Amino acid sequence: MVETAASVPEIRGLALDAIPYAELLESEQPAILKGVVAGWEIARLGKQSPQAVMNYIGAFDSGRPVVGYTGAPEIGGRFFYDSEMTGLNFDGKRVPLKEFLGRIAQHLEDQSAPSFYIGSTDLDLYLPGLHAENRLSLNDPMFDGNSPTVSIWIGNRTVASTHYDFSNNIACNLVGRRRFTLFPPSQIGNLYPGPFQPTPGGQVVSMVDLRNPDFGRYPRFREALGHALVAELEPGDALFYPAMWWHNVEALDAFNVMINYWWNVSPAFMDTPMITLLHALLSLRDRPEQEKQAWKELFDFYVFEGGDRPREHLPEHARGVLAPLDETSARRLRADLLQRLNR
Repeated sequence: MVETAASVPEIRGLALDAIPYAELLESEQPAILKGVVAGWEIARLGKQSPQAVMNYIGAFDSGRPVVGYTGAPEIGGRFFYDSEMTGLNFDGKRVPLKEFLGRIAQHLEDQSAPSFYIGSTDLDLYLPGLHAENRLSLNDPMFDGNSPTVSIWIGNRTVASTHYDFSNNIACNLVGRRRFTLFPPSQIGNLYPGPFQPTPGGQVVSMVDLRNPDFGRYPRFREALGHALVAELEPGDALFYPAMWWHNVEALDAFNVMINYWWNVSPAFMDTPMITLLHALLSLRDRPEQEKQAWKELFDFYVFEGGDRPREHLPEHARGVLAPLDETSARRLRADLLQRLNR
């Protein structure tokens, strides 16, 4: 459906220790780091066979059950809602890792296989030692105090419906081909987000099936497609994209493995803005329009414009919560908010 979409730009010839993290963030645009992780052991074994990769991954199994998702062949790999939106179209259960890998192996040659998926599984917790042999060089000061969350994704031909993440991401595609279709945050109104709860994967997803859009039901999606960027990843490629970019992810082969790095550059003591959004639904959304516009002015002044303007006319001792936050003041503010919410 997005054959005419622009392609994500490629950066070629990068060494692992030369990834320009700061430049990537400053660009505020996705970029393919062509072949940058082709030398990782998983990618090397992927050229041999799926079973070689499964054996390798299984050797690091900590014994902790993973969450394995299984969908019937009829869902075509798209983990989503059921037809009535009263539940989901797949099952998720805790299973031994090697057992779930065995299920995938049994259906490698099956063109109508069930959909199998292990998503966002913490590498160090579930596969200790594997990261040491398959890792990015995080040699930028931005990672000091902001250690990335490193996760592994394993499955067959699956689709993660269009969604966004709170963090910056480098997705390292190691086995199988993978297609990302990305939309900038400005396109949220054209992507028809689904409900906050439940969700197929813990995050709000677009209701539009990218492979077969229903433009009668979702007409504004045509506009979103005009802003789409497509990244076709081969094994060994990595994809950077900034926080809050929407992305649809299609795993295109019978066996696929990806490792991703999520990170933020904001201090760890800051809360997720989703809390603010949920509270705004409670406290702002249904107020009269003139009041909402007044509050918008307040948010712009105190939050979105930021800087020193809201506090520059106040003596330092009187700035209170307007002063730059640190871990101590954030803890105090959080305690004050909890007290107010519990009244």
